[in-house]
Amino acid sequence: MNIKKSFSKAMLAAMSILAFTACGNNNTEPANNTTTEQTQTADTNTDANAPEQTADTNNGEHPDTWIADREIKLLVFQGSGDSGEGTMSPEIQQYIKDRTGITLTIEGVTNENSYEALAAGLTSGDLPDAIAFYLNNSGRPEFPLLLQASNEGMFHDISEELKASEIYGKYFEEGYLPTDTKQNIMMREDQDGATYLVHMSINREPADPGRKLFGNMFIRRDIAEDLGIKVDDIKTSDELEGLLKEIAAGNYTDENGNPVTPLGPTSWGGSERYRPYRDLVWQGDGEQKFAKDGDTVKHESMTDYAEKRVAKVRKWLDEGLMHPEFYTMEENRAQEGIQNKSFAIVSDSHNYRPEVSNGDWMPLGDMKRFDGTDNMVKEYKSGYAGWAIPATTANPEEVVKFADWMASEEGKLLYFYGLEGKHYDMVDGKPVPKKELVELQDTNPDEAIKEGFRGVRAFWGEHFAYTDMDNLGDFGEISWGDSVRGEDASGSQKLLEEYNFDKKFEEKTVIDGLYPRAYLFEFEGEDGNLSQALDDWDDDVIKAYYAKSEEEANAILEQSRQRLIDAGIEDFCKFLEEKEAAGDTIYY
Repeated sequence: MNIKKSFSKAMLAAMSILAFTACGNNNTEPANNTTTEQTQTADTNTDANAPEQTADTNNGEHPDTWIADREIKLLVFQGSGDSGEGTMSPEIQQYIKDRTGITLTIEGVTNENSYEALAAGLTSGDLPDAIAFYLNNSGRPEFPLLLQASNEGMFHDISEELKASEIYGKYFEEGYLPTDTKQNIMMREDQDGATYLVHMSINREPADPGRKLFGNMFIRRDIAEDLGIKVDDIKTSDELEGLLKEIAAGNYTDENGNPVTPLGPTSWGGSERYRPYRDLVWQGDGEQKFAKDGDTVKHESMTDYAEKRVAKVRKWLDEGLMHPEFYTMEENRAQEGIQNKSFAIVSDSHNYRPEVSNGDWMPLGDMKRFDGTDNMVKEYKSGYAGWAIPATTANPEEVVKFADWMASEEGKLLYFYGLEGKHYDMVDGKPVPKKELVELQDTNPDEAIKEGFRGVRAFWGEHFAYTDMDNLGDFGEISWGDSVRGEDASGSQKLLEEYNFDKKFEEKTVIDGLYPRAYLFEFEGEDGNLSQALDDWDDDVIKAYYAKSEEEANAILEQSRQRLIDAGIEDFCKFLEEKEAAGDTIYY
């Protein structure tokens, strides 16, 4: 197969960045931004891509779950902590081999920028049997790259294989998939019935909370109690600023006796998370900087909200209320800071993160949005991440069959709970984890992960198994170990109660629609200029936070605003209005 490589300007730009940073500088650390080497050739006229054969451990007698005696190599274009590389135990690997004949080998990219890594991998044409990638929705930056690769023949059409599957076949049932997944990602009208990309993390039931998880700011409980702060006391960025000043004046210290920073980064390190100034961002829960002013759709650049936010952040940085590395801190340092209580407020985490569910922290908010609302908004169903099979892969139907087995009752049970007898016991048809393993995971997670299944945070199966989700129905508990821990050890459950999750969920708004950026390809085709300008806007706002002066900050925003105008942002907003008038639901 002759693979086309006439990729978009955005992809070529990403490649240029990679090439530049890979060259490095003798005065800096070596750049860590290349994908793992693959030995597979793209020439399908030879037998170089034939599946690697391994020894038959069943003496020719195979179970009815047998697929093929081969290795499946999966390359994961996600952050290093999400790939699951090296987390499968040998015993579980052997179980999979005995049941399916498959040896699953996972390699994660070494570049922390998943977009750049994906661009590099797709342009190289040197891909293994399957790839996995981030894909919350079709508005994510990776999607135009994946869509163009699909249209240019870089992936197998696996529609028929998926339809014949037990679990993935549900995707083709009416009402099973959310609109964005069905219409924009997997079953596009312009692809004539083909399916190249598989969206993951689809709940079995609509608007199912599944694992009751909420993201929020979290404040040190001792400081909140000392200042008399309750969960829902802080609703605006001005009110938060007042609290930050009180914390700064309170002379609070961390575990080492050092002064605390009032506002610290997220549990995942430095990044632009909007919870501390949610009322200064022109967007709803869709988080793409689009929202409606009456009947008029506007992008944030068509308002003064960026200027308001930049002024607020610059003030907080200048006054020492916000950590100077709020947007840049590495995850391990952020984790260390939270554990040492070096930050009075964590800007974003969730109730299942062990560093905030230990009783020392409490939720702070919800903050109001720009329009004054603060209610819970849920998608009809949502997806997260995805996978595809490169056109160079031999026997792609075997990969699909393996993915379907992984997502089946047997595969999910293996991935989530490990091996029966060793890691769990079956009680009334549901798995009950071994108590000693639950205790080990709580007290020594680095040791527990060696057992090699998801309950102990070994994520090797996430890319194929994590879909058609209904943990309570399948396993009798929402999160692994809940049935063993009971009420006493569930810090996450206590945070749910404190946050009043059930009431907020009961009063939620449910939306089944497409994100604004999901329409970009229809609007501008493969040009990519507006898509790039939208990405640049987000980057430029962060640059404005750190500008040397207010004048420089405003100049950065004005230049970015003009690039959006030149790229057609105003016409795109009118295009969105026309889509809504025609009956589309857009998730702002």
